[in-house]
Amino acid sequence: MSKTSIKKYTFQLIIFSVIVAVAGVLFQYLAPKYATVVIPFIVIFFFVITLFTLHVVMRTPDQTGGKKFIAGYLLSRIIKLFSTLIFFILYVLLSESDRWQFAGAFVVVYFLYSFFEIFVLKKNND
Repeated sequence: MSKTSIKKYTFQLIIFSVIVAVAGVLFQYLAPKYATVVIPFIVIFFFVITLFTLHVVMRTPDQTGGKKFIAGYLLSRIIKLFSTLIFFILYVLLSESDRWQFAGAFVVVYFLYSFFEIFVLKKNND
C-alpha cells in the first residue's frame, strides 16, 4: 500500500468518523433517555484504534497479499479486540449511571467501524 493510499484511507476514516459522531450527537438530542453522553469519546476511541490497526495491515506494499497480510490482519484484530474489551469493561465498571446506554452505543459503533474496516480492506485488495 502506498503512502497515497494510506492518506486516502485516513481521509475516508476522518469523514466516516465525523458522520458517526454527528449521528451520535443527533441521537443524544432526539432520544436523550436512550443515549449516552460519551458517544463522542467512543467515536474518538474507535477512530484511533481503527487507524492504528489498519496502518498495521497496510504499512508496506509487499504486505498486501499472502502470509504477511494475514499475519498483520490477525495481529490488528487481536489488538482491536483487547483494546475494545479493556475500554468497555473499565467504563462499565466505573460508571453506574448509563451502563446500558453506553453498552448499546459501544456495540453499534463497534460494528459500524468493523464494517468500514472490512469495506476498505476489501476495496484495497481487489
